[in-house]
Amino acid sequence: MAAPQPEEFELAGELNEVLLSISRKTWEDDHQPLRSVHAKSHGILSAKLEVLPNLAPELAQGLFAVPATYEVVARLSTSPGDLLSDRVSTPRGMAIKVLDVPGERLEGSEDRSCQDFILVDGPQFHTPNARTFLRSLKLLASTTDRAPRTKQALSTVLRGAERAIEALDGESATIKSLGGHPATHILGETFFTQLPIRYGDYVAKLQLVPVNQPLSALKDEPIDLGNPDALREAVNRYFAQNTAIWELRVQLSTNLKDMPIEDASVPWDESQSPFRTVARLIAPRQVGWSAEKAKWVDDGMGFSPWQGIEEHRPLGDLMRLRKSAYAASQRFRSEKAGCPLHDRRLSEAGETQHLDDGL
Repeated sequence: MAAPQPEEFELAGELNEVLLSISRKTWEDDHQPLRSVHAKSHGILSAKLEVLPNLAPELAQGLFAVPATYEVVARLSTSPGDLLSDRVSTPRGMAIKVLDVPGERLEGSEDRSCQDFILVDGPQFHTPNARTFLRSLKLLASTTDRAPRTKQALSTVLRGAERAIEALDGESATIKSLGGHPATHILGETFFTQLPIRYGDYVAKLQLVPVNQPLSALKDEPIDLGNPDALREAVNRYFAQNTAIWELRVQLSTNLKDMPIEDASVPWDESQSPFRTVARLIAPRQVGWSAEKAKWVDDGMGFSPWQGIEEHRPLGDLMRLRKSAYAASQRFRSEKAGCPLHDRRLSEAGETQHLDDGL
């Protein structure tokens, strides 16, 4: 495992500044304390994480060491740092905050009791290291809040290009990131941490897979993006009638040469180490997204892989850079909102959440 390089301190400062430049721009325009990335939420869910019994010893690690049930706040989002119409179709993410997790805390989160996992809808990161990621982020930052109608037109063209590539059994992370993500239902996605974490005595990546019918039936389900909030409406339609169940799966690194920590762009071969189920995430029928929920979570809550326990320490240079970047972004949002961020249950938001007794 590589030690932090001296240039990482310089890169961390540059990354912080680029991300804050996005938040400053959106604050100037709309006076909203938005996230630098994944600013727009499409679903905010109250859920429970059920750690499965009788796990193999190598899977029974950290949070997953013993069978237990934890309350969770989950947030579905898309990647830009400005609040775009859904007609600009970009990569999707799901952030999970597991509440009241015991264990030795990571430095900087000693006063917290959560374990956060940040997942996106692609199996590996699109750049190999922090320097190349910073270059791509600068390009993204330069487009913040510029010509939304042009972005919508470009997104239509890019979605066509991505369909052509996928017809040849390929895909382009770059095209997707610029607005060419297929116009499909967000709840049909499989999500990945992409970057490695410590998994007790092991190194791992995580995957979140929809498993219950009708959730799994939404995989690649086309959705009309004519409405600027089409994804939120789709999430609300689903949760008005259905429970959602995902499996949380773990892929262990069995060979650091072929499954490296520091080169995030290298896919980990599932034939060498398949994803194995360790828990279920269950979200019952509820209001999938509302302004009240958004105020509680979008404005009042922060997610970071560095908010957690030592046994799930983030690993690699990109994860190390995330530490100060996420902290700086959260400080900015907290200062502009005029209140500290919290890790409190959605039930404390004052809105009736569940539509049945599913949890």
